[in-house]
Amino acid sequence: MAAIAVVPEIASPSPKLVAPRWHTVLLIALFLGLTLSGALFQRQARAQPGSLPQHPNVVPLYLSLIAMEWGLFFFVWKGGLRRSGTTLRELIGGRWRGPKDVAVDAGLALGLWTVWTIAEKGWDHWFGPAHAASIQTFLPRRGLEILLWVGVSVSAGICEELVFRGYFQKQFEVFTRSIWIALLLQAALFGISHGYQGVEACVKISIFGALYGLLAIWRGSLRPGMIAHSGSDILSGIFGI
Repeated sequence: MAAIAVVPEIASPSPKLVAPRWHTVLLIALFLGLTLSGALFQRQARAQPGSLPQHPNVVPLYLSLIAMEWGLFFFVWKGGLRRSGTTLRELIGGRWRGPKDVAVDAGLALGLWTVWTIAEKGWDHWFGPAHAASIQTFLPRRGLEILLWVGVSVSAGICEELVFRGYFQKQFEVFTRSIWIALLLQAALFGISHGYQGVEACVKISIFGALYGLLAIWRGSLRPGMIAHSGSDILSGIFGI
């Protein structure tokens, strides 16, 4: 009777964590803390509308926001990714081999921005525009402020896409073993992190986060989202688009 060879089943390796679990918990706690402080500030601004100057000196604020965005970037990169052996290239995905690749991602960014702008206009039509009481006075008006606002916008586009559509979306996918649950979780956290703008804005920004997350999944790269996010913030802050 011939012996039957038994081939041992090779288990597929578990997906690698983007960063240690404690790092993710700490990062979520950081965002929730910022959200709480922002919400308290917003509440005070609504309760005492005359307490804010018509247009304060926003230069120090913009510089601090740029520093905060890149501080967040390095916290994720140095404090999280390097501990797990994940590279920035892995997290960002995609690769520009020439002008054609850049043009494709720029075109996708333009398309995404167009879709989001239409959706936002529809939201404002049906539900009415909802602006935080403390936001409008901090938008740029002068030359230096506009220049720094561009810096804030580009920093936010790069760093926030890396954190939410890169770090959180991939980390949550490992936690839940579902790309779609991960998409929804990062979008919800992205919306909550903007709690200082009010509840309606949180819902709208969560939809924004889900849309950008879908593009990151489909394209396999954060680059179009980074371009679209940066451009959207620039246009909304300077031109109100």
